Amino acid sequence: MPQLAARIQALGTETALDVLLKARALEARGRRVLHLEVGEPDFPTPPHIVEAGVRALREGRTRYGPPAGLPELREAICEELSGRGVRAGIDQVLVCAGAKPAILYGLLATIEPGDEVLVPDPGFPIYPSVVRFCGGVPVSVPALDGFDLDAAERAVTPRTRMIIFNSPGNPTGAVVHDLPRLAALAQRHDLWVMADDIYRRIHYSKEPPCIAALPGMAERTLLVDGFSKAYAMTGWRLGYGVYPAPIAPHAVRLMINSNTCTAAFVQLAGLAALRGPQDAALAMVAEFRKRRDRIVERLAAIPGVACKVPEGAFYAFPDVRALPAGLADRLLEEEGVAVLDGSGFGDNGRGHLRFSFASSLETLEEAAAALRRLVGRL
Repeated sequence: MPQLAARIQALGTETALDVLLKARALEARGRRVLHLEVGEPDFPTPPHIVEAGVRALREGRTRYGPPAGLPELREAICEELSGRGVRAGIDQVLVCAGAKPAILYGLLATIEPGDEVLVPDPGFPIYPSVVRFCGGVPVSVPALDGFDLDAAERAVTPRTRMIIFNSPGNPTGAVVHDLPRLAALAQRHDLWVMADDIYRRIHYSKEPPCIAALPGMAERTLLVDGFSKAYAMTGWRLGYGVYPAPIAPHAVRLMINSNTCTAAFVQLAGLAALRGPQDAALAMVAEFRKRRDRIVERLAAIPGVACKVPEGAFYAFPDVRALPAGLADRLLEEEGVAVLDGSGFGDNGRGHLRFSFASSLETLEEAAAALRRLVGRL
């Protein structure tokens, strides 16, 4: 049989999807499972956004559109970016089917085989996966508390080409606070920066700043964002990349060679999200804050468990290194609670669990009680 391409072996996956499959298999056998494994808001998409998408379908917005995205949505994105202090033209914006293609296209346009890319550890597992797929070498930077800039300084070599960071971050919910220092590092070593802002709107103090707004950073920052988390639109698959001018046309050509374009009716729903009322999105974040406080309090009260308070996103990442390994598997098998083992987010995530608190307060209470019971049996 002919061999597979070597690059395909470099691709990883998301453990959240693997755990979801295991949980669904248990449910198929009649077990009740509490789902805290997937990073997906449990709120419905706001009605005015749904109506905009339905209206677009009824009006026949089902044909090919511009590969880079509808001009009116790209303009709205640029307006929203200006509120972050970022100046970008619509020619720099590429609308994609979710944020992941924006990550892939940005890396394909900038990374040569052997180039090193600094990635957060623990961090979103797709970053190192796609870096390897592009022929690059992911270099881990400790990120339990955001992004360890001292470690990042030490990790830079002549082969380093890019820094990827996520703020607030998955799986920790931590915010990167010293962006000027990160920007100075990138400028000193002439590096690209990929800023994944997908959780930017889900914060519990002041809104995290945007590195592309800092002096000298717009021309070296690849900004990734989307609608899935902030507007409960995960299944709509709508995201975007904002690229420096030299990269943008190449990202569009990658879109043409892969997806052609993003569905117009989905983009018009996104337009309604940006330009319509924000009440539902703000109410969702307020509810997440209540859930965050509850789950952190409950987890921290369990013997052997330490849990920091996340500044954003909707994940708690308790430290369970004082307890025996294999807690995530046992919690699912013995208590019917699906959470993620922190090792799926990198070596620095070992000895941690990721709880998504995008679930009801009642579910979170049950999950914490289940972990307490399990720990009591150890």
